[in-house]
Amino acid sequence: MNEHAPQRWAHRIRLARYATTATATAGLALAALAPTATTAHAAPRPDVVQQRLDALVKADGMPAALATVKGRDGRSRTYTAGVGNLATGAGVPVDGQIRAGSNTKAFVAVVVLQLVAEGKVGLDAPVDTYLPGLLRGDGFDGRTITVRQLLQHTSGLPDYMEAPALADWTTIQFRWFEPRELLDGALAQKARFAAGTGWEYSNTNYLVAGLLIQKVTGRPFGEEVTKRVIDRIGLRRTYVPAAGETALREPHPHGYLRTGPDAPPVDYTAMDSSMAWAAGAVVSTNTDLNTFYGALLAGRLLPAAQLAQMRTTVPAEFLGAGVRYGLGIQSRPLSCGGLVWGHGGTSPGYRTRGGVTEDGRAANITVTTVPDAPTAGRLTDAVDAALCR
Repeated sequence: MNEHAPQRWAHRIRLARYATTATATAGLALAALAPTATTAHAAPRPDVVQQRLDALVKADGMPAALATVKGRDGRSRTYTAGVGNLATGAGVPVDGQIRAGSNTKAFVAVVVLQLVAEGKVGLDAPVDTYLPGLLRGDGFDGRTITVRQLLQHTSGLPDYMEAPALADWTTIQFRWFEPRELLDGALAQKARFAAGTGWEYSNTNYLVAGLLIQKVTGRPFGEEVTKRVIDRIGLRRTYVPAAGETALREPHPHGYLRTGPDAPPVDYTAMDSSMAWAAGAVVSTNTDLNTFYGALLAGRLLPAAQLAQMRTTVPAEFLGAGVRYGLGIQSRPLSCGGLVWGHGGTSPGYRTRGGVTEDGRAANITVTTVPDAPTAGRLTDAVDAALCR
């Protein structure tokens, strides 16, 4: 669900720079001075990724942190820190499953763009072409909002996550929502701006995109995502939860919801993800997310023309300095130069950040509660450190 969850978790993030340094010393043998001189070997250099995960747990209070990083050498390495279950003290499963939140939007955008490539959807066609009469409200109209504007968050549609029904996560952990019920929460609000005149992240855009997929294909959006993306590139540990499915299927760290600074954490691992639906329901792993974004940028999921459209971006500085948003994907500048392409996601109990670079590096890092703004900035910086090490 990412940036527009209750209390607007991530929309107040301001990146905070956080750095850790490690030094190693080595003696230099001068054999010419003494025949008995020996060489002192350099101490192993601490792994910067492990250092960052440890800091997220020890300094920032995250229950657990886990990561998968693919380096310049093409090798993938997995990391864990913290505790996977606060009640039992169990460890963090290596590459455990997590609720991937708004990474779901990238999956959905791929499906829509595949339909564009097949001639079944027009990227600049009005939403009303496919969902006539669906979007009518105070300042917005489906006849003037295009499919592109949905995927790019330039539609001006208000966010259904800000509806009163979703104000208290503790009361809806296992509640089933129909997509139309969620949409009604948005339609009752006023448009943020006229379509095409601004940018603002809104989960409603992808709720509508999911409905569009279903209308055009005649199949549930989850089935289309599974067939067209998950199965196509062999993401064996990624899935869209079935109706009524609340538990994660494979080993996972528990996710915790903070309801207040002094309140005990609520275990939010099991939940009815219908409240996220096409905006954020996907379950995955850090490794699978690296594989997905790598396959996407490599052209394995979209023809060149549609991938180019996806990567045509507009400024989205509210998500961080230099961030730009395309069609279900965003770019962020790296401290070592170049860009990381991905999305990131937030679900109650989990936040993941990461993506891939043009030369094939990849990193995804997940923490098991939704962090405050400074910690969220350090999570983003940890991804930067992983990719730039």
